[in-house]
Amino acid sequence: MSVNLLGTKIGMTQVFNNNGTCIPVTVLKVGPCMITQIKTIHSDGYNSIQLGYAQISSHLLTKPQLGHLNKSHAPALKYLREYRNNNSQEFHLGQVMTVNQIKVGDKINIQGNSIGKGFSGYQKRHNFSRGPMSHGCKNHRQPGSIGAGTTPGRVFPGKKMAGRLGNHTTTIKNMVVIDINADQNLMLVKGSVPGKPGAIISIQSR
Repeated sequence: MSVNLLGTKIGMTQVFNNNGTCIPVTVLKVGPCMITQIKTIHSDGYNSIQLGYAQISSHLLTKPQLGHLNKSHAPALKYLREYRNNNSQEFHLGQVMTVNQIKVGDKINIQGNSIGKGFSGYQKRHNFSRGPMSHGCKNHRQPGSIGAGTTPGRVFPGKKMAGRLGNHTTTIKNMVVIDINADQNLMLVKGSVPGKPGAIISIQSR
C-alpha cells in the first residue's frame, strides 16, 4: 500500500553511518496529516483520499472551507492535497497519518516547488556557451540568431531564450530514508529536496 504525506522542509545537514561515511541529508518535518475526504468510484468516479496538514486559526478560513473540514471533524487545516489511491477502503475519515507510516530504508518520491531564481539569461538558464572573449568581439553573452528571416518569418514557440528560472514543480524519485524521529515527526532523507527551508513538500512512498 502506497502512503502519501505532507510535510515541511527544515534544511540540510550531514550524518555519519556505522562505517564512518558522511551522508548529506535533508531534514523534513512530516505530518501529522488528517484524512479529510475519501472519494470512491461510486460517489466521484475515481478513488482518492484528501489529506490536511498544518493546523491554523479557524478565522483564517472561509465558512465553506470550515464546513468541508467539519464533515471529518478535522480542525482548521491550511493545506489540503488529494492523492489517487486504489485502496481507499482501507482508510477512514479523521484518520491521522504520521511519519510512522514510513520505515527506515524505504524509497520515497518527494515533490515540491524548486527555488525561484527570477529572470535569467541564456547561459544560466539553458547552459549555453558564451561567445569569444577576445578583443573586438561583441558577442560575449548574447543569444545570436533566433530563427530564419523571410521563411518562416517568425520565432517558433518554445525557443530556448532568457526568462524565468526555477519555481516549478519538481519531483525527486527514489530518495532513501536514513532515519526517523517519530516523537518530533522528523525524517532524514539522503540527498537534496526541492524548495527553500520552510517549503511544503509532498511525500509518496513506493
